[in-house]
Amino acid sequence: MGLIIGGVLAVALVGGGIALATGGDDDGGKDGGSSSEGVQAKTLGKVAMPKVGKEANTMGTWVTDKNFVKGEVNKIVGYSLDGAKSQWEIPLGGQICWASPHVTKEGLTAVLFRDGKGEDALCTKVGLVDLKKGKLVWQKEGSDSEGNAGVQFDEVTIGGGTVAAGGTSGGGAWSLEGKPLWTPKYIADCDDDGYAGGGDKLVALYGCDTSTSVTETKQEIQTLDPTTRAVKSTYKLDEKVEEAHVLSTAPLVVAVDTGDSEGGSGVTDILTIDDSGKQGRLLSKIDVVAAGYKPSCTVAGVEGCKEFALDKKNSTIYLSSEVDVDDGGPGERITGLDLKTGKKTGKTKMAESRSLMPVQTEEDGSLLAYLGSQYSEAGGVVRIDPKSFSMETLHKHPDDMKEAESGMDIYGDCTMIYAGKKLYIGDDKASRPSSNDTAHRPLAVVFGPA
Repeated sequence: MGLIIGGVLAVALVGGGIALATGGDDDGGKDGGSSSEGVQAKTLGKVAMPKVGKEANTMGTWVTDKNFVKGEVNKIVGYSLDGAKSQWEIPLGGQICWASPHVTKEGLTAVLFRDGKGEDALCTKVGLVDLKKGKLVWQKEGSDSEGNAGVQFDEVTIGGGTVAAGGTSGGGAWSLEGKPLWTPKYIADCDDDGYAGGGDKLVALYGCDTSTSVTETKQEIQTLDPTTRAVKSTYKLDEKVEEAHVLSTAPLVVAVDTGDSEGGSGVTDILTIDDSGKQGRLLSKIDVVAAGYKPSCTVAGVEGCKEFALDKKNSTIYLSSEVDVDDGGPGERITGLDLKTGKKTGKTKMAESRSLMPVQTEEDGSLLAYLGSQYSEAGGVVRIDPKSFSMETLHKHPDDMKEAESGMDIYGDCTMIYAGKKLYIGDDKASRPSSNDTAHRPLAVVFGPA
């Protein structure tokens, strides 16, 4: 199951279909061509934006074989696959603080939520959610090394049969049965800042303060035994690294910020690490700033980065970048890069005036991307060939949704999933509408073939 959005690329309308503008090739590599017209889609279902006094966290967007599931204010709701009808609801005691994107084969995922609905409520509740049954299997609170309950966490993940939560107070973990596996420990000012999961792996960001300044730390990426926390592999990050984020655990791909990231992206370099031995080995390093690539990571999150897509089978990452041209720029393109070498595998033609956001890759390696709306036309979904980088339009969204789509793109913090020929868009935040947002922006929307 995929997620992740981002980037801005542009297209021109040609004969009722969508085609990339043929901007110049300024940096070598394979360039993609034009796209087909695609199928006219319709709005299958919408989740209304909740009325909130101030911004509320609604993180959590998942799709199972039976339901579209959305995190909402103080609850998780399961909808029919077209998003038109709610079928079950899981009430939570407070706002969602974090929701793992990872789902086990059994349909289990993990969430972190507040211990109450008041403004002073804290992010202490860790829950295991069964997305297939619409059930909160258990909820737990972490205890520190002195036995004090109610430890605050920043995020949660699931991997290798373990639910792990981490943050500035350290990390704790539980088995899927709810058994505590380890608790936050403070040894020489070192502890787990957070975890990344997925499949059978669990990776920790381990940090040690080196002075009285909390900004001066030594950090390691540790691949763990998910049941014991025994360290299987360690990769020491450069001392210049201020923040680190795990994009993938298998292969191990880490985004880092050495302090000079641009545009609030939180990323300066992307590292691919071989963690098959006790000492991790750097395979490649992609300079994000120099190339103008645009992944986006929150400062506090070890996971949760957006605006990229991974083809793990073919060891490729897809990133958007801005391109300035003489004849009508600026514009954007998507570039593929080999994770083992850091070299480009190809790129789309430059296009202008619209967003092009990597969403996920298919089994054959094709990239699915979201083509954003513009003033004259709604958005759509395109498929990019991984060899030729040509673009094919899968479906176009109805024009009566172009303003709402634009609002989600501009004002929202959205997660996207493409499944069953449907595009699911879920906003991670519920907010009051702004004076410029007049299109009744939904919390979530589902587009699919008419």
